[in-house]
Amino acid sequence: MIREGGRLFAGREVLVIDHEGEKRGAMKVEQGLAIAKDAGLNLVMVSETSNPPVCRIMDYGKLQYDRKKKIRDQKKSHHAQKLKEVKFRLRIEEHDYNYKINHAIEFLGKGYKLKTSMMFRGREMAHKDMGFGLMERVIKDLEEHGKAEAPLKLMGRNITVTFTPLKKK
Repeated sequence: MIREGGRLFAGREVLVIDHEGEKRGAMKVEQGLAIAKDAGLNLVMVSETSNPPVCRIMDYGKLQYDRKKKIRDQKKSHHAQKLKEVKFRLRIEEHDYNYKINHAIEFLGKGYKLKTSMMFRGREMAHKDMGFGLMERVIKDLEEHGKAEAPLKLMGRNITVTFTPLKKK
């Protein structure tokens, strides 16, 4: 008997495909199981929604291994969703600015999303125009490596902008 999703399929007609990919035709589940057992393999439900349901004779352990391997490989190439952040201050020195820009370029080069933010402290809020000027400079310096997703936003005491890496050529 095949157990799929908690239901039993005993006595039901299914379309059987053998381990070489050839159609064996519609037959009872028990006959398909006997053929699979003779080949030393399993009878696996491939498509339950079709009429009749399709079963394939294959190694179920290998199927599970291949699925896990495919998921693992997808996760490896999926690191672009990570978000790195670089923070700036209004009165930043030139060397410190260059150091942070180089880190930002490195993050974008590795394919990470990047969030740059600038926080105003105390009376610095009176000089928002200087803060926006600094962040415009950041956008200009990073335009070769990443694209700003949205215009600059002032939220509370922070100006933020998020970058997505450009595709490598």
